[in-house]
Amino acid sequence: MFKKKYLFGLLTVLALSFLLVACGGEEETETDTGSDTEGDDTASSDIEAATWRFVTEEVSGQVQYEYAAEFAARIDEKTDGAITVEPYEYGGLGSETDQVELLQNGGVEMAVMSPGFTGGMVKEGQIFALQFLFPDSVETTQEILETSEALNTDLRERYEEYNISPLSFWTEGAMQWTSSTPLETPEDFQDFKMRTQESPLILESYRAYGAEPTAMSWSELYTALDNGTVQGQENPIFFIGDASFNEVQDYMTISNHNNYVAMTTVNTDWYNGLDDNVKDIVDETVEEMQEWVFDEQASQNEEFLETIKNDTDNPTEVVELTEEQRDAFRELAVPVRDFYRDEVSEVDGAILDKLEEEIEAAQ
Repeated sequence: MFKKKYLFGLLTVLALSFLLVACGGEEETETDTGSDTEGDDTASSDIEAATWRFVTEEVSGQVQYEYAAEFAARIDEKTDGAITVEPYEYGGLGSETDQVELLQNGGVEMAVMSPGFTGGMVKEGQIFALQFLFPDSVETTQEILETSEALNTDLRERYEEYNISPLSFWTEGAMQWTSSTPLETPEDFQDFKMRTQESPLILESYRAYGAEPTAMSWSELYTALDNGTVQGQENPIFFIGDASFNEVQDYMTISNHNNYVAMTTVNTDWYNGLDDNVKDIVDETVEEMQEWVFDEQASQNEEFLETIKNDTDNPTEVVELTEEQRDAFRELAVPVRDFYRDEVSEVDGAILDKLEEEIEAAQ
């Protein structure tokens, strides 16, 4: 008797279930096919969990580190937390040159780096050390960095010979000089001890002014400026202010002689090994970040200019060069391009020639 009742009940439940499915099937199918959310969930489920290390040459609050942190947040959102990007401040994994080696060897997956610290390896990357090459307009410079075939195709190929792929180039703002004595004419640089990055072309650029350039990591720079080992340095305004270089320098010269260019780079083998859907997310995010980082550097440079001007505890005289004064420096800087072509470039200056044409067209 119990078995018959049980069997009857089971058949009833099954029959009701069949009716409910049959009645609701069409509506459920429409919901499934029309739901973007479910499609995104499916796409996210196809992404394997991973952690990527992202090193920078700056510390928390500065442009490069904030870039990496924002990039990490966007990747987390786009992959529903499947991929974690870990930003590293400068010094967490060694010096600037240590970080280049780490990226090259696959010790980290991603890095923001400035070409000045790769100039000994990728000769053509020293192109960014040429002063008065890019337009005075930072906006126009950013457009050139984003669209230039000379940089995004030709120069990228040179880096990829060393297992480094630059996915984008972007400006951290115009470069300015700080110094212990005024720097308003080339004569002011005579025998002046100037700190630079590790780039033969940067050294040559300052020798053209009569200076005595010294390559040095920025982690040593504050102390070196304080004790007079070097007398001056160049950087965007936000970096000068955030690193407190103005505390140990009497002058800041608004020279706009160059732009500080950074690269978003990845280990080439790692990048090429990514699944296509993950690579698409990386490329999309890199492209999105171009507008974000331009706004970030502009905001920080404006903010720190006011901070330096209003720092009464550490007064720094801010001097803005006239166009006539800048022309005197430009006249000495332009011939250094021939030094790049003859002594640095491994392709007879072909990348510089193309870039100069692109800059002329952009202006």
